[in-house]
Amino acid sequence: MDSLFPIAENPEQLLPYDGLALYYGTIFSPIHIQTFSQQLLHDIVWENDHIRMFGKEIITKRKVAWYGDQPFLYRYSNSTKIALPFTNTLNSIRKKIEEISGETYNSCLLNLYHNGEESMGWHSDNEKELQKNGAIASVSLGAARKFCFKHKRTQEKKELILENGSLLIMKGPIQEHWLHQLPPSKKIKGSRINLTFRTIVS
Repeated sequence: MDSLFPIAENPEQLLPYDGLALYYGTIFSPIHIQTFSQQLLHDIVWENDHIRMFGKEIITKRKVAWYGDQPFLYRYSNSTKIALPFTNTLNSIRKKIEEISGETYNSCLLNLYHNGEESMGWHSDNEKELQKNGAIASVSLGAARKFCFKHKRTQEKKELILENGSLLIMKGPIQEHWLHQLPPSKKIKGSRINLTFRTIVS
C-alpha cells in the first residue's frame, strides 16, 4: 500500500434508515490531491452541461465529463452522453476507492464547479442504466462544500461537509428513498472537482 495514502478509518453512517451513506473523510494525501487535481483539469475533456428543464435547454456554468470502461450511454435530464475511455488518473483513483469500499465501478461522471455559486439541486441518481441499489462512490477534490440529504417521504434532512480529498459511498436503497443536493454558497471562491464512480449495467 502506498504510504502516501492515509489509512481510511471506519466510515460514518450518515442516514438513520432507508439506505447507506458512508463517509470516510479524507483518503488521499495532500500531494496526491494536488497531482490528481492538476491532471484532471488538464486531461479530462470538460464540457458545459446541456440539460432540458420545463421544455427549455439550459447550459450550466459547471462543466461535466463522462468516462467508462466501455462507451456506455448515460441519460439524465433529457441529455445523453457517451463515455470516453478511462484515463490513468481516473484508474488510479478508482483502484484506491475499490480497495476501501470493496465495490467495483466501471464508469465515472465528473463535475467541475468553478466556485460556490455553482451548485446541484435536489435529485436522486436512479437512472435506469445504473445498477439497482449499487454503490456510487463520490470523491471530492478542491474546495470543501456542504452536501445535503432529504428523505422523500418524511422530509428529514441530513447534511455534512465534503472535505478536500474525501470519499462518500452511497449504496443500498438510498436513491429510492433519499434526494441529495450540493447547495450554493457565495462565500466559497475556490473550485471543486467531484468524481462519482458508478456501475452501468447492460
